[in-house]
Amino acid sequence: MIELRNASKSFGRTEAVKNVSFRMKEENVFGLIGTNGAGKSTILRMAAGVLKPDEGMVLIDGMNAGDSVDARRRCFFIPDEPYFFAHATPRDMERYYSSVYDRFNRELFYMYLASFGLDSRRKIDSFSKGMKKQLALICGISSQTKYLLCDETFDGLDPVMRQGVKSIFAQEMERRGLTPVIASHNLRELEDICDHVGLLHQGGILLSKDLEEMKCGIQKVQCVFSSEEEAARTISRLTVVRQEKRGSLYTFTVRGERDEVLSLFAEAGTHFYEVLPLSLEEIFISETEVKGYDVKRLLLG
Repeated sequence: MIELRNASKSFGRTEAVKNVSFRMKEENVFGLIGTNGAGKSTILRMAAGVLKPDEGMVLIDGMNAGDSVDARRRCFFIPDEPYFFAHATPRDMERYYSSVYDRFNRELFYMYLASFGLDSRRKIDSFSKGMKKQLALICGISSQTKYLLCDETFDGLDPVMRQGVKSIFAQEMERRGLTPVIASHNLRELEDICDHVGLLHQGGILLSKDLEEMKCGIQKVQCVFSSEEEAARTISRLTVVRQEKRGSLYTFTVRGERDEVLSLFAEAGTHFYEVLPLSLEEIFISETEVKGYDVKRLLLG
C-alpha cells in the first residue's frame, strides 16, 4: 500500500502539495485526478522517491519512500515526458533497466515491443510522442515492480492503443498483483479502468473514494410524472443532488441505494421511469458540488 501522511512539498513560494493524507490500496487501479498544477506529478515523484516531502511522509508498504532503497525498487515511475538516454535504442534501455531491476523480464519486454510494432534497434530520438509513451510503459511493465506510477499515461496514445494498455494492466494485475497509479487531468480517460479515485485541487485532496462505493450511493433517474402534484410529492421524498426538466421529462441525480430509489419511484404516479448509468464525470460533479466545488470548471472547462 502507498500511504501519504500529512505530506507537503513546496518549490520556492509555490506550495505544490499541502498536507495531503490518503491511501492507495494494493491490486487496485488508483486514479489521481486534477488540473495542471494540482500536485499530481509531485505526489507521484514523492512516492517514487525522486522527491522528499518537506513535511509529513510517503510510505511504500510501510517503508519511507525517500529513505528506503527497497521501497524505491517496488515502484516504476513513468513521467509525463519519459526520459531516455541520448541516441539510445529500446535494446539499450532494456540493458539499463535489467541492471536496475533484478526481476526485469527481458522476454516480456521484447514480446511487447513486437506487439506494439516498435523496432528494438531504432533510435528512440526518432520515435513519435506516442511511441515513446508506449516504450516507457513497456519498460515499466517489464520491470515487474509492484507499483507502476503513471503520469498522464494515455496522453498521446490513440484510442486503440489506450485500450491495449488497459488490457495489459488488467492482465498484469491478475497475473502478479500489479498496482497501477494513474495521474490524469481528464476524467473520461479513467472512466472504465479505475477502482478508486482521488481528486486533487491546488495541492490538496478534495475527495478520495472507492468508485463502486460512490456508484452505490448515488443514482440517476429519468421519469415522466402523471401530474405536477405527483412530481412535487415525489421530489419532496428524494435527496436530490441535481435536477433537470425538459418538457415533461425529469432527470434526477439522487442520493440513496438503487433498490431504495427504485421502490420510491415504483410507488409514485409516473407514466414511466428508468435508472440510468452514471458516468465518472457525473459522480464527481455531484460529490464535489456538495463541498462547494465546481468540478466541471476544475477539470472539464
